Amino acid sequence: MIEKLCNKLTKKIQNKMPEIDEERAEVINYGLQLVLGEIPKTFIIIAIAYIFGVLKLTILSLLFIMPYKTFSGGVHLKTHIGCVIATSLFYIGNAVLSKYVIIQHIYIKYILVVTIWIFSMIMIKLYAPADTEAVPILRKKDRDLKRNLSYITMTLTLLIAVFIRNSVISNLLIFGTLLQTIAITRFMYKITNNKYGYEEYLKSEKANNVA
Repeated sequence: MIEKLCNKLTKKIQNKMPEIDEERAEVINYGLQLVLGEIPKTFIIIAIAYIFGVLKLTILSLLFIMPYKTFSGGVHLKTHIGCVIATSLFYIGNAVLSKYVIIQHIYIKYILVVTIWIFSMIMIKLYAPADTEAVPILRKKDRDLKRNLSYITMTLTLLIAVFIRNSVISNLLIFGTLLQTIAITRFMYKITNNKYGYEEYLKSEKANNVA
């Protein structure tokens, strides 16, 4: 439904502004789908979080992990329903997990944090910024900047998790970092039928050079 609405709006914009070519129209259509898709998705997630009694924790989960997610990227579901489900599982799942999982010993927490940090450093090196075909990140300068900021934001998030006294908030940071790192891996891209935009661009360039 949202896709059809966005297509109609894009056509109307093209009719009123004939100078917009198909490439620019695709960009406009993609932007409209993001904006119009986010509004109902946000209300649905808020409603689900409220039902499960973790609305505040879900909002905190979103705020805490957003910096790392912004720079490292990750999978993007291609349908609005899939996007709602995935986003709900990510943020609401993190909130529920953080609320009910209790890490008994501080040493276990330290080991968990160090393990996630090492895993995240490797995955960032391999895949960040994890872009998509719809929004590829092609400039080396931009890719290097986002990768370096991914290292920094991920590390700071886990450091805060170590020193903060509130165990639930600490869990939000730890589990959220792990979930976001998983979201940039090749495994997640395969099972969600995504492709890294930069990789596809390089393949296309190589094919053109061969031809």
